[in-house]
Amino acid sequence: MKSKNNKLYFEWDTTSWSRAMKIWHKHLELNRGNYALEIGGRNGSLSLMLAKEYDMKVICSDINNPEETAQILHKKHTTNHKIQYDTVDCTQILYESNHFDIVVFKSVIGALGSAEKQRLAFQEIQRILKPGGVLLFAENLNSSALHMYLRRKFNTWSAYWRYPELKEIQLFLNKYNFVELNTTGFFAALIKNHFIRGFITKFDHKFEKILPKKLRYIVYGAAIK
Repeated sequence: MKSKNNKLYFEWDTTSWSRAMKIWHKHLELNRGNYALEIGGRNGSLSLMLAKEYDMKVICSDINNPEETAQILHKKHTTNHKIQYDTVDCTQILYESNHFDIVVFKSVIGALGSAEKQRLAFQEIQRILKPGGVLLFAENLNSSALHMYLRRKFNTWSAYWRYPELKEIQLFLNKYNFVELNTTGFFAALIKNHFIRGFITKFDHKFEKILPKKLRYIVYGAAIK
């Protein structure tokens, strides 16, 4: 699905990250009107998408309750009646098993800082999904040595952020019944200027056809319980 609101829903580097919709949209259409959880919601942009575009009832959550910031966006787009807020640690989710039709997150598990916590997050998400429920995700990969060097040099959060490898993501998902994933992006992550990055993402999309999947910096997909 191509949406004029992708900049609103995906917030940064939107051309690259919104490619997740190539996989997400069909699962969201099948779950239209169902019950969803956004993890790491912060500003609530994906919760807005689920409520506005797919008429879902949504819990917008983060490690600290995001209501104060996220409800500003949700009220502006008159979707706040469909959205509730909660504090959720994705390594220990306090919802009962088989609870949600959809769980969604973007750029979250890197903040957990260790492979074990990342594994626990995927395990917990699977537990709270209903049978046949779907995890929709888009996450940063470690990509190339150049990416990791520049992240350490210029990103303040690199001291605690752990970028998983593609093979680790595949391993974290190995207990789901069906997994579909893809990767995207290479040069755009190296560009700070938003205007220039917009041009680079178009080049990335062509260049990635000859680039090994493990060297791209975004992985996105769907996993069905």
